[in-house]
Amino acid sequence: MSAAPLSAARTRRLLPRLSGSTRAFGAGAAALALLAAAPAPGIVPARGAGPVSDPASLVNPLIGTAGVVHTFPGPVVPFGMMQLGPDTTPLRTYGGGYGYSAKRLSGFSLTHLSGPGCPAGGDVPLLPLSGGLPDDPGKASVGFSHQRETVRTGLYRVTDDNGVTTELAAATRAGIARFTFPAGKDARLLLKLRGGATRVDGTRLRVVSDREIVGSVRSGHFCGADNAYTLHFAITFDRPLTSAGTWRGSRKTVLHGPGATQTKDADGAYATFDTSGGHTVTARIGISYTSQDGARRNLQREAATRNVRALESAAHSAWNQVLGRMRVTGGTHDEQVQFYTALYHALLHPNVFSDTDGRYAGMDKKTHSVPRGHAQYANFSGWDTYRSQAQLMALVDPAVAGDMVSSMLRDFDESGSLPKWAQNNGESWVMIGDPADGIIAGAYAFGARSFDTRRALSVMVREAVGPNHARPGQAVRDRLGYLPVDGKDWGCCHFYGTVSTQLEYDNADYALAAFARSLGDRATYTRFATRAQDWQNLFNRASGYLQPRLAAGGFASGFTPGATRGFVEGTSAQYTPMVAFNLRRLIQGRGGAKAWSAYLDSLLRDLLHPTPTTADLNNEPSVGIPWQYNWTGEPWKTQRAVRKVQRTLWSNTPYGQFGNDDLGAMSSWYVWSMLGLYPAVPGSDLLVLGSPAFPAVTVSQPGAAPFTVLGRGAAAGSPYVHGLTLGGRAHPRPWLTFRELRGRTLDFTLGSTPATGWGTASAPPSDATGQRPWPRR
Repeated sequence: MSAAPLSAARTRRLLPRLSGSTRAFGAGAAALALLAAAPAPGIVPARGAGPVSDPASLVNPLIGTAGVVHTFPGPVVPFGMMQLGPDTTPLRTYGGGYGYSAKRLSGFSLTHLSGPGCPAGGDVPLLPLSGGLPDDPGKASVGFSHQRETVRTGLYRVTDDNGVTTELAAATRAGIARFTFPAGKDARLLLKLRGGATRVDGTRLRVVSDREIVGSVRSGHFCGADNAYTLHFAITFDRPLTSAGTWRGSRKTVLHGPGATQTKDADGAYATFDTSGGHTVTARIGISYTSQDGARRNLQREAATRNVRALESAAHSAWNQVLGRMRVTGGTHDEQVQFYTALYHALLHPNVFSDTDGRYAGMDKKTHSVPRGHAQYANFSGWDTYRSQAQLMALVDPAVAGDMVSSMLRDFDESGSLPKWAQNNGESWVMIGDPADGIIAGAYAFGARSFDTRRALSVMVREAVGPNHARPGQAVRDRLGYLPVDGKDWGCCHFYGTVSTQLEYDNADYALAAFARSLGDRATYTRFATRAQDWQNLFNRASGYLQPRLAAGGFASGFTPGATRGFVEGTSAQYTPMVAFNLRRLIQGRGGAKAWSAYLDSLLRDLLHPTPTTADLNNEPSVGIPWQYNWTGEPWKTQRAVRKVQRTLWSNTPYGQFGNDDLGAMSSWYVWSMLGLYPAVPGSDLLVLGSPAFPAVTVSQPGAAPFTVLGRGAAAGSPYVHGLTLGGRAHPRPWLTFRELRGRTLDFTLGSTPATGWGTASAPPSDATGQRPWPRR
C-alpha cells in the first residue's frame, strides 16, 4: 500500500549519505554531499574478505526514514511486540513516526509499524522535559539534531536541545528508557496518553506507588476503519516520584497519594523526579494487549533486572542469529549495509502478540492462550507481504513462519475470516483480494512446516468459496466468470477496483491450488487452478490489456492503458502482467514473446519517474515486472533491469528506497533480488533468476541443509549471466525450484556484457490447467 511517492530526482539531490549505522549522523555540509542516481566511480570495497561475521553491526535503521518509506529507527528485536522509538513533529510519518528532515521530537512512543500507507501505532509517547510544566503538555516538543543522535541495532540515543539525553532499548514485550537530565532543573516525564498516531477512544491511568504507573489506551482505526485494540502498559522507575498529575484539555489535576489515584479519559499524565542526588531516571516498561497484569508480567520477565546495555546486547545477538542465516561474502560496504538493513526491515513484522504466559487478545475480543513454546502473531499487511515477504520469513525463520500461519488460523476461528489487513486483534479490511492464501502457501513452499497443513487447506477453501467478508462478490464472480465494474451488490469490506480485485482472487486461487497440490490433493488443485484462469474473461485481445467489464458482458467504454477505473493503486498497464502463474498464455494473447518484450521495455523505460503507463517499482503491483523477460527468452534483460532497479532506487541514505516499505514487503524484494532469485508465483516454490550482487551468500535455513549462491565476477556493472551450474552440473534454465536449490550450490559466472544465448531455451513454467481457448476475433 503506497502513498504518493516523492520526486526521485529531488531525493537524489538531497540525500545525506550514511556511512555507518553505529555512528552519530551529522547534518552538516559533509553529510549533505550530493549523490547521483548512477553509481559513483571508485566503489568502496567491503571491509574484510571473508563472510560477514557481525551482520547486526551493518544494519542502518535510518534507511527509509525520509521520503515516504516510513520505517522507524527505534530499537526492536525480531518480530518484537515492543517498538520503542522517537516520533517527530510536525512531520510524523505513517507508522514509523519519524521523519529524518524534522527538527523536533514530540516523544518516544511504545509501538510503531514499519512503512504502512496510513497512520498507525505511536501509542503512549513519553517525553522527558527539564524545567516547568508546559501550558499545553499534549503539544509539547523539543528540538534535536542528528549530530547528537546515535542509531544502531538495539539502541536509540539522542540529546535534545534542552540537554536531556534519552536512551532506548527493547526486548520482545518490554523496554527501557533511560533519561539523563541536566543539573539544576526540574526533571519531568510526560505520558501523552492521547498522543497516538490515530484516534484514541479512551484512556486509563493509575499511580500504583511512588515508583510505578500503570494504564491503558484504546485505539486503532487503521486507515479510518473501525478496528480497535487496547494497549496496556506498566512503568516502573528506579527513583521515586515527587509528584504526579494529569491533564485534560487545559485543566490540570494534581494526583494526591499513590495507590488510591486512578483516572479515566485523561489526555495525559506527568511525573516529577528529584534528581539532586543523580541526574538519571530509568523507566522500565512492559506492554500487553490483554491486561495491566500482563504488562507487569512481561516487564518482570524481560526487563526488571536488566539495563539499557544488557537489552542492547541481547537485541544485537538476536538480530545476529537471524540475519546471520544469510552469510554474505564480498560486495561493497554500502551493498552489505543495504542488504542487511533490508533483511532487518523484512523481519520486523508480523509481531509477537501473546504475553510471556501465552495469553493474547483474540479477534473475538476474548482472551485466549497459545500452546507452550509458541507465540501468537499480529499485524498482517496481507496485500503487500504475500508476494515475497512471507516466503523470505519462512526461508530465514520457518518456526516463526509456522507460528504465524497458526496465528492466522486462530484468527479465523475467532472472527470467521483469515486476516487481510489486520492490526493487532482487529481487522481493518483495508486493500483488496484474499492475501492470506498467498501468505500461507508461500510460507509452506519455502520451508514452514510447524502448522496444521490439512486444517489450513480446509480453512482456505472455506474462505475461497464465499461469499464472506474476505471475498465479497464471489457469488457474482461465480455466475459471470468475472467481477463487473458496474456491480452494485458487493456488500462490505472495502470492495473496489474490480479488475485488480479479480486478479488478486486469481493469484489467491492459484496459491491455494499450489498448496493443495503440494499436499497431494489433486482435486482441490484442479478446482482452484481452473478458477484462477478467469482472468482471461477480462483480457481484451484487441487492446492487449486487462480491462474492466460490464455486467451486461461488454467491456466498459473510455478505456486507456493508463486509466485507473477498475484498478487499485495502479492502472491496466501496470496490472496486466500480474498473471505470473500462467504468463505464457498472457504472452500468447498479446501477440507473442517479441510483443511482450517490447511491452516490458515500455513499462521499464523510466524507473525514476513512473507514469500511468510505466511500471511503478515503488508499489507492489509492479514488482514482478522486471523478472518477466525470463519468459520471453531474454533473461539478460531481467538481469539488466533488476540491477538497474537496485542501483537506481536503493541507497545507504535516509531516502534509501522508494515507496512505503509496507511492513517489509519492499525490503524483501530487495533481499531476494540481491541473491539473484525471485519467488515469482505466489504460493509455489518457483524461483526465477536474475543475477547475484555478491560473490557469495550462504543461506542456512534451520532444519534444512544450507545452500550457497556464488557470483563469480559479481560487481555493479556485471549483472549478466555467462554460465550457471547447480550442484556442479550445468544449469541452462533461468529458473529453478526451491526444492532443487536446497543443500546445493548455485554457481553463476557473471560478466559486463549480455550473454544473449544463455537461458533462452527454457522459459519458467506456466500452468495451463483450466485455461480457455481464446475466442475468435
